[in-house]
Amino acid sequence: MRPAGAPGARVTTIYEKFAATFAFDLDDFQVRACQALEEGHGVLVAAPTGAGKTVVGEFAVELAVETGRKCFYTTPIKALSNQKYHDLVARYGPEQVGLLTGDTSVNGEAPVVVMTTEVLRNMLYAGSRTLIGLGFVVMDEVHYLADRSRGAAWEEVIIHLPESVTVASLSATVSNAEEFGEWLETVRGETRTIVAERRPVPLYQHVMVGRRLLDLFASSDVDASAGFVREGAPVNDELMRIARDDWASTRLMRDRRSPRKGKPGSSKNPRSVGNGRRVWIPGRVDVIERLERERMLPAIVFIFSRAGCDAAVQQCLDANLRLNTPEERDQAISFVEQTVGMLPGADLDVLGYHEFLDAVSRGVAAHHAGMLPAFKECVEALYLQGLVKVVFATETLALGINMPARTVVLEKLTKWNGETHADITPGEYTQLTGRAGRRGLDIEGNAVVLWQPGMNPRELAGLASTRTYPLRSSFRPSYNMAVNLVHQYGRHRSRELLEQSFAQFQADRAVVGLARQLRKAEDALAGYAEAAKCHLGDFLEYADLRRQVNELEKDASRSRRAEKREDAATSLERLKPGDVIVVPAGKFAGPAVIVDPGLSEHGHRPFVVTASRQAKRLAIMDFPVPVEAVGRVRLPKKFDARNPHTRKQVAESVRQAVGDLPLSVTRPRLEKTVPDPAAAAEISTLRDRMKAHPCHSCPEREDHARWTERYFKLQRDTETLARRVERRTNTVAREFDRVCEVLDALGYLDGDRVTDRGRGLMRIYSDLDLVAAEALREGMWDDLSPAHLASVLSVLVYEARRPDESAPRLPGGPVTATIEGMQRLWGELERLEKDHKLAFLRAPDPGFAWTAYRWAEGDALDEVLTRADLTAGDFVRQMKQLVDFAGQVADAAGDSPVRKTARAAIGLLRRGIVSTD
Repeated sequence: MRPAGAPGARVTTIYEKFAATFAFDLDDFQVRACQALEEGHGVLVAAPTGAGKTVVGEFAVELAVETGRKCFYTTPIKALSNQKYHDLVARYGPEQVGLLTGDTSVNGEAPVVVMTTEVLRNMLYAGSRTLIGLGFVVMDEVHYLADRSRGAAWEEVIIHLPESVTVASLSATVSNAEEFGEWLETVRGETRTIVAERRPVPLYQHVMVGRRLLDLFASSDVDASAGFVREGAPVNDELMRIARDDWASTRLMRDRRSPRKGKPGSSKNPRSVGNGRRVWIPGRVDVIERLERERMLPAIVFIFSRAGCDAAVQQCLDANLRLNTPEERDQAISFVEQTVGMLPGADLDVLGYHEFLDAVSRGVAAHHAGMLPAFKECVEALYLQGLVKVVFATETLALGINMPARTVVLEKLTKWNGETHADITPGEYTQLTGRAGRRGLDIEGNAVVLWQPGMNPRELAGLASTRTYPLRSSFRPSYNMAVNLVHQYGRHRSRELLEQSFAQFQADRAVVGLARQLRKAEDALAGYAEAAKCHLGDFLEYADLRRQVNELEKDASRSRRAEKREDAATSLERLKPGDVIVVPAGKFAGPAVIVDPGLSEHGHRPFVVTASRQAKRLAIMDFPVPVEAVGRVRLPKKFDARNPHTRKQVAESVRQAVGDLPLSVTRPRLEKTVPDPAAAAEISTLRDRMKAHPCHSCPEREDHARWTERYFKLQRDTETLARRVERRTNTVAREFDRVCEVLDALGYLDGDRVTDRGRGLMRIYSDLDLVAAEALREGMWDDLSPAHLASVLSVLVYEARRPDESAPRLPGGPVTATIEGMQRLWGELERLEKDHKLAFLRAPDPGFAWTAYRWAEGDALDEVLTRADLTAGDFVRQMKQLVDFAGQVADAAGDSPVRKTARAAIGLLRRGIVSTD
């Protein structure tokens, strides 16, 4: 039942007024979360993608507006911030809502401000006055704190927000939501953890084989309303049969294929299966046409490649695919012309505007990070209006952007992770397919995976039925974080704050299990000591003497063997082909001739022919003692070890060479290992002490000894456990200490005080913050022009998506020399980091330096993009980051000339599509 909405119902609470604005009843998890917020509690809401978590965030905004307080709505990406900003403006009006995304500032003092999480983190460190009156913070997509490069900002915000601020955290479904909620309660006070595992719209799983659409699961009673399918649910028998036939046909064709025949799956030789049918990999146009016939559009087709997304759109155009009616076509064209058609004509040609317009007019579009952001936002808006029916997208679309579909298609189950092509995880599969099923529009959602050669339906079923994707902290202190923390709290209090991080919380939870093992081991040690008690004296003391004797004897033996191995290796280095030796040990002990000494830095492995005609490469273990040549024989010029006749001749020569030698020379003989005099004396002294000990004469001595052996073994294990506990305890704080030691060495910190040099570092939020601060300190950038400064700053911002072995193009002049100086500086800092067991600073990347310089110099967009081989989206994103970083450098530069130069560089960079987007 709806709390409000029945005739005559009296609206009495903020929640009831809010709920009455929706055309549908709110779900139980939404009701509970909103009521918890109104009662003054923080909330963690973990629910499937598309379940409506943002309703809870919007209610936090409503509470702030109704109670006269501020609310900050934080998101991980700019696109989501823009979308949420427009949503809230539509509800509250432009005067009430602001937007802050680093490079965009709109109405920043409004009571409701949408921002990226990093912006709020920076405001907290700067003590911004904008924080005055803040009552609520919504952390959308809070599971992003697991992100390796950016996740720390989420934990910093949660830890440093004033206690008076209520936090509403919205997360995708994770298997350790309760653990995360427990941490939130530890650092934020009372927090309700609300987990929803049921979807508002059921989700059905399919596999498309050729043009056939088959169910993934066989059982008709699979609960599609759950956020995940029960593990072990039966897989469709027909899919399993197709998989078996596919495997059999692949093996058969591999056996029969000749160089003239085509490869399986090619147009000349399509894949055939044993029962006479043919299994085709579905074509992209075929997929869309089938979905259209089945009334399964709109759809998002995830292709883990930017080029693949663009190619898919082109394939639809080439096939003359039209999904829009004439009226929809006209509406789409009108919308595009009003939104992005206002850009300069020359830029539109470069950006592929006309091809983009043609595609969206037909109802298809791409969506990926390589696109101009304005184009992406246009696609999002058209999709929500129903004017784009199919979007070919990379996985970035799954990061919270409001684009639900009736159907989600996955072309493959692998993606490039920056290093290799890896299988997608269950969490990623759930995040992607969770977009299927539009609440209020669809009675069901559909996830479709396209058949691929070698697909295992059971593995796919495992992806669809797994809930084991825990949230893991990626938090670690940085240099910028350290100076900001010390400035605000001092070093001791900062350590205490960092010990409150989710990273340390998880480490401590792991320590709990280790500590339990440690306590059990210590109890067992006490029991063993009790069992080993002797009425004549302290048996542990006596057993320790025995143990010392045993270890000394072993050490002496090992030392002597090591010396002999070293002597043996030296003796092998003196051998030459034709030398006859006596192999001292091993399976081939006895006379042999050296064919190849086999000398190597990785170990000596001589190749020999024995007197028994065997040709073998020996190992150093066959030479426990040194060897020397006892004779020589002539070897054939072209020795072939595989020729039995040759081996026979060489073996006969060996036997003749040793035939007249004394038996003592030709028979292998090993020397006894004798300890050195000092070790022998110490062992003798300990043995005398043993014999004089009262426990030596105990009739139960050996029984006691067995218990003490167990005691000492368990003691070693206990010490190992203790070290593991020590390593895990205070790990974040210890790393913070090392960071502070580096900053002390460089003069950025002086105990609990941030120096003047450190105050500049407080303003620089970058992976290479310390390199930038040191470059400023050394005056490397003082004499650069604005365009040259833009070029060198890009080296600290840009990071290539994939490594490029070729040397980057540089503008020349002072830029090249300055970049070389910055790389030298980075090398010095890297060595300092290694001395303190840290590894924060990646290598500077000059791959964008030429592009930044030419754009700052005023080159046209088409020229810059063509020569740089960049997409418009990558270009704009890098420029925006560079503009933001240049602003940080200007703030950190103080009275140096760089302050004015950096401001001028920003003015040069912020033009054309960089300024309008």
